[in-house]
Amino acid sequence: MKAHLTRRYMFSASHRLHSDDMSEAENTVTYGKCNNPYGHGHNYALEVTVSGPVDESTGMVCNLVDLDGFVQREILQRFDLENLNTREEFVRTVPTTENLCTTIYDILQRGFTYAHLDKVRIEETMMNSFEYVGENCVIQ
Repeated sequence: MKAHLTRRYMFSASHRLHSDDMSEAENTVTYGKCNNPYGHGHNYALEVTVSGPVDESTGMVCNLVDLDGFVQREILQRFDLENLNTREEFVRTVPTTENLCTTIYDILQRGFTYAHLDKVRIEETMMNSFEYVGENCVIQ
């Protein structure tokens, strides 16, 4: 029996949406108020969905302690209360929430071995959320 587990985490970070490949005018048109030179912040809600067979002895897809510990070490400690523009992951990439979502997926995909990573979803605001399921996923 395969089951899915979604766990929610919260973190806060700031960013400025700005591309060095564009002029100031192009950045202003493309990113609007999000191109503010001083940046702006968000309280992000991160959802991580994993799946796998339900272990007969524990009744779980994976141990929440393992998932929580991994997300704390690899994601929350890396991004919480940080300016995303200064993070190594975004030196050459605009730290949009789309790019943040794919970056978090890639980090989790490389290191979380307790269950299959299905998707990452991030709520940036009450009106915006982003989801990534990986490049090789077939959506049915």
